[in-house]
Amino acid sequence: MSRAEAVPRTPRPLWSLGLLRNEIAVTFRRWRTLALLAVLAGVPVLVGVAVRIESGGGEGGGGGGGEGGPAFLSQVTHNGLFLVFASLAVTLPFFLPMSVGVLAGDAIAGEAHGGTLRYLLVAPAGRTRLLLVKYATTLTFCLVATLVVALSALVTGALLFPLGEVTLLSGTSISFGEGLLRALAIAGAVALSLVGVAAIGLFVSTLTSSGIAAMATTVGLLITVQILDTIPQLAAVQPYLFPHYWLSFADLLRDPVYWDQLQKNVGLQALYALVFGSAAWARFTSRDITA
Repeated sequence: MSRAEAVPRTPRPLWSLGLLRNEIAVTFRRWRTLALLAVLAGVPVLVGVAVRIESGGGEGGGGGGGEGGPAFLSQVTHNGLFLVFASLAVTLPFFLPMSVGVLAGDAIAGEAHGGTLRYLLVAPAGRTRLLLVKYATTLTFCLVATLVVALSALVTGALLFPLGEVTLLSGTSISFGEGLLRALAIAGAVALSLVGVAAIGLFVSTLTSSGIAAMATTVGLLITVQILDTIPQLAAVQPYLFPHYWLSFADLLRDPVYWDQLQKNVGLQALYALVFGSAAWARFTSRDITA
């Protein structure tokens, strides 16, 4: 028996940080990813400039006691930090999930279309490991994209508007430093809101070998569900739609914080990740990639 035969081969682990690092590096070097991040970074600039121009003619109305984008926009002229909250409220319904849908939809289908998928599956348990790495890379993009929006908004708000104490939606004033911490928490909540979209996009990506078809289907589903969430007659099912609690991050700007809808949002995103992640695994592990 040779020495090579005497030493048993150690199976590769299900999770590989090397593979994950490589996938993240490849993903964030692609021009499409950089273009998506550039567009997301530009949205807060456009919002800030528009608010600045509008406020030049007088005070832009509203006291800002409610929830959502308009309330945040009415506070931007008084404190540039509110541009972070306003920009996240503007990008969350469409721009952020669309970007995630494009990336997730292309995750598997793009590899299949490019002919590289079979070469990525040469290791033992390759399919499960690759699927986990693709999903982890998509979640990384969710966090990076959200932070890009927040950072761009913070810089734009600091350049165009005054900074100082933050008046919360409940009327309580906190320091600028605590406001920054709340902004970071809100960015985390927004990133978590995209977990379900990422899982749906990954599942769709396992159904086809066309990256364009997977991306278009994911974005189409996103738009359709968003429309369904606005129809009053569907109020009974709307709490089960993945975007229903997206704007619950506004509750982090209250004192005390309202945790109810935030917790429901986290639970709903986890449910979508479990259901569609399992469906993606079932489909991908049984898929014939030799054709």
